[in-house]
Amino acid sequence: MLDTALAREPRQCALAAIREHLERGCRVLRDDFEAGSSSAALLRGRAQRVDEAVVALCELTELPLEASIVAVGGYGRGELFPHSDVDLMVLLEARPTGELEERISDFVGALWDIGLEIGMSVRTIDECVETAQDDITIQTNLLEARLLRGDVALFERMRERYQAGLDARAFFKAKSLEQQQRHARFNDTPYALEPNCKESPGGLRDLQMLGWIARASDLAIDWRDLARKRLITGAEARELRNIQRFLQHVRIRLHYLAGRAEDRLLFDYQESLAKALGFEATAAKRASEVMMQRYYVTAKKVTQINTLLLQNFANVLFPEQRGEARPINDRFQAVSDLLDVVDDEVFERYPPALLEAFLLMQQNPELKGMTARTLRLLWSSRRLINARFRADPVNRSLFLEILQQPRGIVHELRRMNQYGILGRYLPAWHRIVCQMQHDLFHVYTVDQHILMVVRNVRQFTMGKHAHEYPLMTRLMLGFERHWLLYIAALFHDIAKGRGGDHSKLGMADARQFCQRHGLSDEDTDLIVWLVEQHLTMSQVAQKQDTSDPEVVRRFADTVGSERRLIALYLLTHADIRGTSPKVWNGWRGKLLEDLFFATQRLLRGATPQQALGLDQRQDEARSLLRYYGLRPGIEEALWSRLEAVYFMRNSAEDIAWHTRLLYHRPDSAEPVVKARVSSEYQGVQVMVFTHDRKDLFAHLTGLFGRLGFSILEAKVQTTRHGYALDSFVLQDPVGDGGNYRDVITLIEHEIEARLKSDGPPDGPGSGRLSRHVKYFPVTPGVSIRPDDAGRHHILSITAADRPGVLFAIAEILARNAITVHTAKVTTLGERIEDTFLLSGAALADERKTVRLQRELEDALQI
Repeated sequence: MLDTALAREPRQCALAAIREHLERGCRVLRDDFEAGSSSAALLRGRAQRVDEAVVALCELTELPLEASIVAVGGYGRGELFPHSDVDLMVLLEARPTGELEERISDFVGALWDIGLEIGMSVRTIDECVETAQDDITIQTNLLEARLLRGDVALFERMRERYQAGLDARAFFKAKSLEQQQRHARFNDTPYALEPNCKESPGGLRDLQMLGWIARASDLAIDWRDLARKRLITGAEARELRNIQRFLQHVRIRLHYLAGRAEDRLLFDYQESLAKALGFEATAAKRASEVMMQRYYVTAKKVTQINTLLLQNFANVLFPEQRGEARPINDRFQAVSDLLDVVDDEVFERYPPALLEAFLLMQQNPELKGMTARTLRLLWSSRRLINARFRADPVNRSLFLEILQQPRGIVHELRRMNQYGILGRYLPAWHRIVCQMQHDLFHVYTVDQHILMVVRNVRQFTMGKHAHEYPLMTRLMLGFERHWLLYIAALFHDIAKGRGGDHSKLGMADARQFCQRHGLSDEDTDLIVWLVEQHLTMSQVAQKQDTSDPEVVRRFADTVGSERRLIALYLLTHADIRGTSPKVWNGWRGKLLEDLFFATQRLLRGATPQQALGLDQRQDEARSLLRYYGLRPGIEEALWSRLEAVYFMRNSAEDIAWHTRLLYHRPDSAEPVVKARVSSEYQGVQVMVFTHDRKDLFAHLTGLFGRLGFSILEAKVQTTRHGYALDSFVLQDPVGDGGNYRDVITLIEHEIEARLKSDGPPDGPGSGRLSRHVKYFPVTPGVSIRPDDAGRHHILSITAADRPGVLFAIAEILARNAITVHTAKVTTLGERIEDTFLLSGAALADERKTVRLQRELEDALQI
């Protein structure tokens, strides 16, 4: 054994020396980079250092020259990011056997020994050609193959065979399809909260793909070549070089910050990354938000140029597909189902054509897009949109026409935004382009969120979505001049990021737009009012006790008319759905719908009791009980013990469910606990009927938290004979809802066991705090105020969501002898906005109320 160790010692020393040389070289490169050297110098330098190490290992392991070592992929291109894999191929004349196979294995082991993360393949020339034909990824990797050591003639034969089998047209189609599929994995948007700077739309991969197609088609080897071939302009070539440097710089910094191959701009790194890149905070934005806006603008430019170049590549590779031009008017023509300008001076000669182009796209459904020439001219001619352009009645009429078309509204607004036309025509819009919203529930930039809201409103007009939004569709189809809602949607968040109340600031922009575009006073007032009040309905529905007639009356007074109510309901629904796929759920939809119908009845002349449907609910509940075979009057034993507010807070269906379970045991000595799956709420409904106790709410919230459920809504009622009749809506925050039926028995058993014990409430246990909250903390807000009737107090809480937060609140309230009557628990991304209706002697004492408020604030701190 000692002899073996002595024999291996020189090899281990050599490996250590190679590793040290590589690491020292990489440290010097990093120091130079930190001192200001270019990203290109770092990437080339790292590739060169790894080249040296690979060649040295070939010598150390005595790998014969017949085994040619080839760099492929990004490493073959001569670019190596700090923690990227080193892609290598051993190229052979024939499959290895015996000693050669052992030498190759020894060489691969040595690569791992010096700390390289490698991607390794061993292939013959025939295998290279065959696998390249079957796998577009391998074909792409071999496109930039570079010989490091070995048989030059063998490598050149492989290159010749590879080139002979490379079909540029097939390669273009395969890479285009690959890009579509990759973009789909990222929801076809570069504007995510934590984009992938390599793979997301607008990332480095989009640039690399253009280079691969250009090289495979023998069109160019760099951006300057593409400009010489007139596939892009000289300005676009310079812009592409700058974009590439920026994205490379971002990715290099990410790798260094993470200490691994990390390409996602995670919240964990955004602040540090912004500092490393030299971004500074402003009065209204964090440094990370400034950096992310720059990133999104860059990604947007990448997607623009990517679209242009792919179209130009297609024109070169598939000339036979370019059909004859078909005139549309004096300024535009159709070429191969694409809108094309008749000449390069169209926009200079007739500036309104900058808007007319989008209108024509809507009016000619056979058009599938715009030619690269048209898109480039739109982008370069956007400077023509100035104050004089915006004041021209022709242009104002064209813009309104775009909003009034029966098709293509959202698509063309997005295209106008992509090429800078929308931001030039609406100066306020320019300020929100690519502006991130780090409020932890908006997952899109402000401009993309607004366009998503316009899309949602637009879908209410389409029959194909009627099965998804039947009520919305019915209301929209009966709403005269529904295009007014598109304008309200465009302006509802347009003042985000200016500081101050964006609803108030946006009103001025909306009013100015309406007046300049000749809208009537009635239509102007509606749009301005919608912008001002666009948050009101969601706040009332989700934060106030809408079973209180006074709450509904105040909301009805704010609305004033049924037309305004319908408009606000439609906009609110679209707005919530446009924040994030995770924010909308059936419970929110039910809250809004109940408030809508109650307000509608009130505006039509109903009394507050009729508006809330108290008598109607009782009648409907009785009908349901008869349906289930219960005789008339069977409900009175239970109902006589319930306050009127119970019937206001619960639907007829829920009243009937509770009654079926309790009519024969209104004085039950044992707790009655039942749970059921609710498709309406997309969760589990739980009913608890037991003798009231001060810490009951804390017991239940702690138990639900321990079982892993989020509480969407809690209705806590005390009967006239001292029983608690509480109901909850629960959701699994991470599940898909498919297992709810399986856990109903568990929920019932656990609650019954908990209620029969005499111990203090159990906490929900620990859980992992979201890293979103960690890096973008929410300052807790606690408000306690009496309601208008003076019978109860309203507790409003805003805080970061975390495991056990509701239990912490409930425990403090129980400790202070505060009774919870209702709770509305709203989770917006990583933030909670909860509202509780309370009563208790402590609330009548100002000093105790202040102490309670401080105690809650302390408990909500992260």
